[in-house]
Amino acid sequence: MTKVHLIKFLPGIAWFFIVILLTCLPGDDIPTVGWLNDIYFDKWVHAGMFGGLVFLFSFPFFRIKIPDAKKIYYIVCITLAAIFWGLAIEFIQKYFIPGRSFDLLDWAADTGGALASFWFVRTNLLNSSMGKRRR
Repeated sequence: MTKVHLIKFLPGIAWFFIVILLTCLPGDDIPTVGWLNDIYFDKWVHAGMFGGLVFLFSFPFFRIKIPDAKKIYYIVCITLAAIFWGLAIEFIQKYFIPGRSFDLLDWAADTGGALASFWFVRTNLLNSSMGKRRR
């Protein structure tokens, strides 16, 4: 079986720490712009951050020779880990970050971003890496 080297996960690891930094900012350090609230900008940011986690941690599996089912298994595990990490972050914000609170809609956005990234990875990258691109 082919191994995936740790260096291939460095973009995902770096993004993970950026997500921690951004989600653990105190509430007073987050700028507010009125019209951005009207378009739920913060929810789009959450979706992008957690979708990025799934994408960057899934990407190293596309160039290794393992069975397709095993690749999908890893991507599902990565997606579930991102979803549960989003929930954990909400509790961390509620109990440990000044000026932040638990927001179920933030977690929904985290989950939506992770699932959207899973869908993208599964339908585009996985199929194209196996030479079976769907039309």
